[in-house]
Amino acid sequence: MTSIGGAEMVDWNLAVATATRFVRPGPDVSRDEARAVVAELRRHAKASEEHVRGFTRMIPEGHEPQDTPVLVVDRAGWVKANVAGFRELLKPLLDKMQERRSASPGGAMLGAVGGKVTGVELGMLLSFLASRVLGQYETFAPATRELPAGDPAESGSGGGRLLLVAPNIVHVERELEVDPHDFRLWVCLHEETHRTQFTGVPWLRDHLEGEIQSFLGETEVDPMTVLERFREAAQSLSGARPEGEEDESGRSIVELVQTPTQREILSRLTAVMSLLEGHADYVMDGVGPDVVPSVAEIREKFQQRRARGASRLDQALRKLLGLDAKLRQYRDGERFVRSVVEEVGMDGFNRVWTSPNTLPTKAEIAKPADWVARVHRKTES
Repeated sequence: MTSIGGAEMVDWNLAVATATRFVRPGPDVSRDEARAVVAELRRHAKASEEHVRGFTRMIPEGHEPQDTPVLVVDRAGWVKANVAGFRELLKPLLDKMQERRSASPGGAMLGAVGGKVTGVELGMLLSFLASRVLGQYETFAPATRELPAGDPAESGSGGGRLLLVAPNIVHVERELEVDPHDFRLWVCLHEETHRTQFTGVPWLRDHLEGEIQSFLGETEVDPMTVLERFREAAQSLSGARPEGEEDESGRSIVELVQTPTQREILSRLTAVMSLLEGHADYVMDGVGPDVVPSVAEIREKFQQRRARGASRLDQALRKLLGLDAKLRQYRDGERFVRSVVEEVGMDGFNRVWTSPNTLPTKAEIAKPADWVARVHRKTES
């Protein structure tokens, strides 16, 4: 990355060091217990492939999509993987901000300090998230020696990898007091659905990356504005914001949207993410009754946990990071998938994966019948 005097816009190594230092310790488990959890998650991840493929019918019979690794990681491993992904995906935006900073008065001084400040603040945010994520399919993950990814040569684009965060899964299963073996398989079903989405739909990864890069290319945000957003989040995390003081902007980091073009792109991205998350929720519950005996209890308790949230601090950070929007994506997307499948069946729903033109719009996520009318009537006419 271009830099001034060797200073990057974000000190990525410092972000990793900060996050791993401040992340909460995981639940108490013995070495033997930890090994057993890791082994079981790997078994469940493998078993989930067959369950998800059979239920979704996204992978044609006889076709074997690109293989991507399943990695069972701790919280520090999740941090390292996400920093690598952020660094890759945000490079165009940070390069643009770097150019603006170099042309401004005092840019060199900001370069010496700003990268470390942002690294610390990004690390604080990651330390918060690292104890909450159960699993994640990393679509844009660059392969490293510690964290392998799918072979880009096989897919024609970037690789990917599935992360399962073992200590967080154990923490939640204990908190909910559910059967741990059922819960681990239930989580794997959700995450394997995401892996199937991207390995079974060859154009999806490149389409998403193109949308994200178009969004970043339109960004006209002053570097100090972004730094201020990170600072607000870090203050919330540390409790530095006075108890009675409200966030004046009320905006999340994602809502630094300035142009009409950005708003259009964000609307399309929101629709796609709602589809992907809702589809994963629908699949995990659809497969669940056959392979997860206590799926009804798990779903009920997990939904209550989602809705309940946590402390005022947790709620403030959720809003700032846009996580409240992500919870809406689960709900709205699942409702869309369920409505479409009920009307046209699973094969009819799978037309959504035909091309970018058959993806639902944000309005169609809210009104599934409009998507059915557009895609199916157009195809049948």
